Amino acid sequence: MAEQYGLAPEILDYYRLGAEDGRLRTGRGRLELWRTRDILRRVLPPPPLRVLDVGGGTGVHAEWLAADGYDVELIDPVPAHVERASLLPGVTARQGDARALDAPDGSAGAVLLLGPLYHLPERADRVRALAEARRAVRPGGMVVAATISRWAAVHDMIRKGVYADETLRRLADDSARDGLLRAHSLTVFTTAYFHDPAEITGEFADAGLPVARCYTVEGVFGLYADVDEWLDDPERRRLLLDAARRSEEEPSLLGATGHMLTAAQAP
Repeated sequence: MAEQYGLAPEILDYYRLGAEDGRLRTGRGRLELWRTRDILRRVLPPPPLRVLDVGGGTGVHAEWLAADGYDVELIDPVPAHVERASLLPGVTARQGDARALDAPDGSAGAVLLLGPLYHLPERADRVRALAEARRAVRPGGMVVAATISRWAAVHDMIRKGVYADETLRRLADDSARDGLLRAHSLTVFTTAYFHDPAEITGEFADAGLPVARCYTVEGVFGLYADVDEWLDDPERRRLLLDAARRSEEEPSLLGATGHMLTAAQAP
């Protein structure tokens, strides 16, 4: 059962709905998917390579990684995710906990944590998950983690026009202050931790990964009301993705992006 991996009930309930897979494949969620793919294709060692996709959900990223030639093992605490991901060509999937990986030391060429860190509200648990990734990756391999930015809920609620609601505004403002988004029936997400950009490199360092680089995923472009139209048009999509790539390591934009990727090579 997913509960044995310490997954909060409200988080499990959210992922049981199955909406996360579709979110990344349609609408503005495609920007997160395509930008994550673009960054990973540049920072990961080339295939053939064993990749642990920890917290990989239904396999949205595992699918294209396997198609690129990687040997992908997906590990996730949600049974429905594992069942769905196991059907993907070239992907093996099993249940597990990012904080206690059932993987031998140095057995992977890369470990991805594209979901776990923002469902671990305690810093000690996030460092533990990163340390497990560090242990499981071979020397010179890559550890890459995704985080949600501290002001993401405020930005999202203003864009959707719901920030005027007192309850939603309080939830968003609280998350911008202390990083914790508390689950509520009115929100479209569940309990999550939102990082300040300066936090994640410190967590990497405490996990034995002292040299980490940070990349904006959506950048400021995810805030645009008409981003769907840009993504639908091949020429404008090319221009937008090019601009996002060129600005992905701009320090002044790290706090404005919805998601950030942090990558480090294991010593």
